[in-house]
Amino acid sequence: MDLLKTFVAIIPIVWLILSLGVFHIRGDLACMIGFVGTIILSMIGFGFSFVHSITAGLEGVMMAFWPIIYVIVSAVFIYNISKESGGMDTIMSMLTSLTKDMRILVLLLAWGLGGFLEAVAGFGTAVAIPASILVMLGMEPIKAAIVCLIANTSPTAFGAVGLPVTTLAKVTGLDVIQVSYFVSIQLFALIMLIPFVLVYITDGRGMKAFKGGGVLPATLLAGLTFAVPQIFITKYMGPELPSIVGSLVCLLTLVIITKIQKNDVKSDDKEENSTSQKVKAWLPFIFVFFLIIFSSSLFPSINNALASVKTSLHIYNGPNAKPLDIDWLSSPGTLIFLASFLGGAIQGLSFGKMIAILWDTIKQLGKTIITVCSIVGLSKVMGYSGMIDTIAVTLVALTGPFYPVISPIIGVLGTFITGSDTSSNVLFGDLQVQAANTLKINPYWLAAANMAGATAGKMISPQSIAIATGATGLDGEEGVILKKALFYCLLYTVILCLVVVGIGKMMNYL
Repeated sequence: MDLLKTFVAIIPIVWLILSLGVFHIRGDLACMIGFVGTIILSMIGFGFSFVHSITAGLEGVMMAFWPIIYVIVSAVFIYNISKESGGMDTIMSMLTSLTKDMRILVLLLAWGLGGFLEAVAGFGTAVAIPASILVMLGMEPIKAAIVCLIANTSPTAFGAVGLPVTTLAKVTGLDVIQVSYFVSIQLFALIMLIPFVLVYITDGRGMKAFKGGGVLPATLLAGLTFAVPQIFITKYMGPELPSIVGSLVCLLTLVIITKIQKNDVKSDDKEENSTSQKVKAWLPFIFVFFLIIFSSSLFPSINNALASVKTSLHIYNGPNAKPLDIDWLSSPGTLIFLASFLGGAIQGLSFGKMIAILWDTIKQLGKTIITVCSIVGLSKVMGYSGMIDTIAVTLVALTGPFYPVISPIIGVLGTFITGSDTSSNVLFGDLQVQAANTLKINPYWLAAANMAGATAGKMISPQSIAIATGATGLDGEEGVILKKALFYCLLYTVILCLVVVGIGKMMNYL
């Protein structure tokens, strides 16, 4: 264990924590500085050559663009298409016409709709949209911000059409389906618990929150119908569809149970949209659903044909170099773009209008693109130069067999630093695998623990809180929101650590 090298290796991580969490430097600027600083540190502290450090960074930037940024742009694009066509308004109207019981509305909007938005778009939409609607419907702004931040945790693992997990598999070299399955196992209990927490906070009367109006069965089913489909889909299909299917099954179940209950607080409002309008509103997302299914491993002939259209790039030219594969047709980004253009055309948008929306989407994500490029470039330099390996060896030496206990906490830290589950996986995914290999335990289980932990960090990340305060008109109240969210984040993390160690021991993964 080389403590001097360890000190040098953790400087980029400490910089990200301080710059984003303490000094509140802009994310894109902080990450760019971190990227450049990491290149310099790799040469000074680890003997990495200039050429190797630059090519490692360039490989990271290329990986950031494909598939990460490609999927981000496509996911936000499909949301913007739906918003411009009026489809998103129709979807919201369908949900808010069902009831005036705020407890049920929170389950529908923060949990169900929020989970769906996270699944297909992510990157703030799942907090901003439900939170603003809840405030519009009369909920206290701080309460709306908190419930939406808590709701936007476990669904983020498979958000943006599975991008965090597919990225984790890519940076670690692990099988994506196995990683997905382990993530869904680790998050199962938390998915079941979160709806109860949301209702508890919304009502504010303690356990009386679950009395009357069919709220208790609705809360139980909100978790069950989200969690169970995820287990099966991750086991047999991978990370693209779990949150999409889970959120849709959850929404459908809540709609049915709300209509069956016909409780006293049911809304008298009539839903004015015709059946054809409702179908049109959902069309882009229906197309995403079926395109992903038919291109998945369930249909091997289609899957293999699409996967065969790829380009292998050799960018990094140093030790342990791996080619970077660009999957042109099988990328979720390609499928989402196709669904967006098909759905948008049927909803009445011209091709020119959709291209304009796409350009606006790219401009909207400018800072995000810089941030992602910088963080992935930084992580690649850290990985190839041996910085991550040094940190892993030191952590294992210091914690020994207790390392799995802190494994999810590292994921929490990553998302708190970067505001992104995907970036947390890029930053620490390889560290978890190397630690697992050193301890001779299952690397899939610890990689999944990083992903699961990253979902907890989402509720306290400065970026998420900024989105929540902006959506609820609470600008300047970020500290209040962070203080309230921190308790639930700690509770979530403790439960997750117990699950990771408990089930890991039971299944002989640790």
